[in-house]
Amino acid sequence: MAKVHIDGDDLVVTIEGLNKLWALKSTLTIPLANVRGATADPGIAKEPKGIRAPGAHVPGVITAGTFHLDGDRVFWDVRDPADAVVIELADERYARLVLQVDDPRATVELVEGATHRR
Repeated sequence: MAKVHIDGDDLVVTIEGLNKLWALKSTLTIPLANVRGATADPGIAKEPKGIRAPGAHVPGVITAGTFHLDGDRVFWDVRDPADAVVIELADERYARLVLQVDDPRATVELVEGATHRR
C-alpha cells in the first residue's frame, strides 16, 4: 500500500510495510509540474505489466516494482486492484505510477487539485 501526499511543489509517494521490500523503493518524489493527472482504475491489474526489472509479480497476490512496457517504465505497488490509482507523469523516470491506496477517490482528488493549482 502507498500513501500519497503533497509537500510544497512535490507529489510524495511513501511505500508502506513489506511492500518496500517487494517494490525495492520506499519513497518517490515527483515535481507537481511533471504530474499529468490521476484516475482510479481497478481494471488496470488485468492489463499487461511488461517485463519486471526489478520487482515482484505473483498474479492475484502482488505486483510491485519497476516494469517495462512498450518503451515506458511503470512503477507498481498493488495487492488489491479495487483500490488502484494510476498517476500519469511526464519527463520522469516513470511514465506512470500504479498504486494501491486507502481511498482511491480522495487520492485522485488530491492529485487533480494539486495539478490544477499550478
